[in-house]
Amino acid sequence: MARPLRLEIPGGLYHVTSRGERRENIYLSDTDRQRWLDLLVEVCSRHNWLCHAYCLMDNHYHVVVETIDGNLSAGMRQLNGVYTQWHNRAHDRVGMWGVAAPSANQFGRVSPTTAAHVQ
Repeated sequence: MARPLRLEIPGGLYHVTSRGERRENIYLSDTDRQRWLDLLVEVCSRHNWLCHAYCLMDNHYHVVVETIDGNLSAGMRQLNGVYTQWHNRAHDRVGMWGVAAPSANQFGRVSPTTAAHVQ
């Protein structure tokens, strides 16, 4: 069964999570965490997002972003895809199925949110 289309609203506020394959850790060091944070800054700049909050766990992350242009999927594709490629190179991993990094095309629990939920 096909996944339902994601609702992408200009000015929408979203709580997004993404987890590693097989729930494996996606951050193996502080260097990994810093690289992901650097990528988040790049994605926010490139896609005109405002990041209101984030939380990095060992095997997943949470981020609350406001998409000024309604382009959540494009930004998530860049964030997860570029991090996965970097993670595979940095940790000598190959292939999509063997990666512990988040999948480029999958992210979950996308919830349109209001500013009141963030406070």
